[in-house]
Amino acid sequence: MRIGILTHVKHPVREPFAGGLEAFTYDMTLALKKRGHDVTLFASSGSAAELGHIAILDDENYGETGTRGIKEAFFEEYRDEHVAYMNCMQRLDDHRFDVVFNNSLHYVPVMMAPLIGTPMLTVLHTPPFFELSNAIAALRRTTKIRFATVSKSNARSWARWVPECDIIANGIDLSTWAPVAQPSRRHALWYGRLVPEKGAHLAMDAAQRAGLSIEIVGQASDETYFKNEIAPRLNEHAVYLGHLERSSLVSRVQHASVCLVTPCWDEPFGLVVAESLACGTPVAAFARGAIPDLLTAATGVTAPPGDVDALAQAAVRARELSRAECRHAAQAWWSQDLMLTRYERLLQEVATRRLPADA
Repeated sequence: MRIGILTHVKHPVREPFAGGLEAFTYDMTLALKKRGHDVTLFASSGSAAELGHIAILDDENYGETGTRGIKEAFFEEYRDEHVAYMNCMQRLDDHRFDVVFNNSLHYVPVMMAPLIGTPMLTVLHTPPFFELSNAIAALRRTTKIRFATVSKSNARSWARWVPECDIIANGIDLSTWAPVAQPSRRHALWYGRLVPEKGAHLAMDAAQRAGLSIEIVGQASDETYFKNEIAPRLNEHAVYLGHLERSSLVSRVQHASVCLVTPCWDEPFGLVVAESLACGTPVAAFARGAIPDLLTAATGVTAPPGDVDALAQAAVRARELSRAECRHAAQAWWSQDLMLTRYERLLQEVATRRLPADA
């Protein structure tokens, strides 16, 4: 198939990845190409060269800190993204794609989907938010747009706007996210975007109450949050390692005794859970969003959302779980090959719905 992929442009698609969507886009683009598809990614200019992308937004001021240069006003960034997607969508049909694979999290591609001839699959990677839910609500019935999401939990949250939604769980490269023979198991680990909704500060508190040292890894994109909540908690037992390349991150996960997952929002999937279990590292997590669906009694222990004392107890218990059982669960549920096959089938189905006048 000839596939056009849209992703969001708040961050370049390159290592170290700003978040799960950047990792998903990177892996999906290269994997679909490897399977013989003709794939074109539309992304920001700073994305990885090996993706062979078409730049739709200039990210030359994307700094070493991992955040785009500060605009004079929020409206400038909003406008730039709006214009980038408008220009992209107006030219999509010129590429003669069989299907557009939309992972942008932006309202413009959804609003313009009925105006182009190319069928589109839109993946809902987040819970509902104002701009995107309004765009979906405004759509007329059309055979050219289809929706998927990453979990049953997230599908339920979108049911008001998208009552029929395909569900394809995220997958990971199990040869990269893999156990080591003798993990050191010296530390707890938290990794992800350092923003309030991810709750790293609560993981640090829980580790302290459990008597565990903890490593924190991730992009400190919210300077205020890092200054007020993360920096004051750092000490010899709570260390910030920065924003790591994937290979270095995998090593930290492999050697952790437990991974703490602390969503303060309705987590749509929980890629950290899949990656940790694939490395044989059990999980202690707040039971929010899709997280409870990803864990069993053999692979993790959950705590009520926001309950730090309960999370501390969960961390102590989770450290004793079988690392082999964790790996087995990841192999059974989150193979990248299985995810790719499911998306291939869905993209092919969407592609066959091209209207005769557009063929």
